[in-house]
Amino acid sequence: MTIRVLLADDQALLRGTFRLLIDSAPDLEVVAEAGTGREAVDLARSARADLVLMDIRMPELDGLAATRLITEDDDLAGVKVLVLTTFESDEYVAEALRAGASGFLGKGINPEELLEAIRVVAAGDALLSPAATKALIGRFLSQPAPRDRSALPRLDVLTAREQEVVALVAAGLSNDDIAERLFVTPLTAKTHVNRAMAKLGARDRAQVVVIAYESGLVRPGNGRQAETG
Repeated sequence: MTIRVLLADDQALLRGTFRLLIDSAPDLEVVAEAGTGREAVDLARSARADLVLMDIRMPELDGLAATRLITEDDDLAGVKVLVLTTFESDEYVAEALRAGASGFLGKGINPEELLEAIRVVAAGDALLSPAATKALIGRFLSQPAPRDRSALPRLDVLTAREQEVVALVAAGLSNDDIAERLFVTPLTAKTHVNRAMAKLGARDRAQVVVIAYESGLVRPGNGRQAETG
């Protein structure tokens, strides 16, 4: 199955380079290119892409705003956004995750890493560059912009085991890692993760991370579950 990619970057030369690289992979295909954030949103709706490779700094509409419009559109529920930018600042990472991005990478990664990142994010997993450490994410997501916490998904819809699994996802553990930690099979771990995502209305694991920190389920910086009761 071919993964359909939309390139969103205001530099035509970079888009051309990315197109050559992505189209060289037998399982990937560039289906459209956008030079502005507004164009990225429009093409996400018309090009039937599976994933948008999104730059942050673009004219008309920046990449973060464009990401938010894409991820909040019910008609684009299956479209993933992978942010690829020169600006790997702490704040950009947090804002990209809040906007609904499933991944965040710096443009300094090597070609094979980029191709694999596209595959990982398209499959529904979260992916962050080494610069976006768990402690960094925890610090910024624990201090979100003012918002009504009642708007967050209710964690009491989760079983105790599902809350434990969500905390482990927020710590960056894979399904195999979670299975090893909880002494269950990888399939059981995956089932717990998928059920928790469904109950929380999370598009992917990146949103699970956001919910875990913003709800207070895990403490910033160490990924440990917060005390309850």
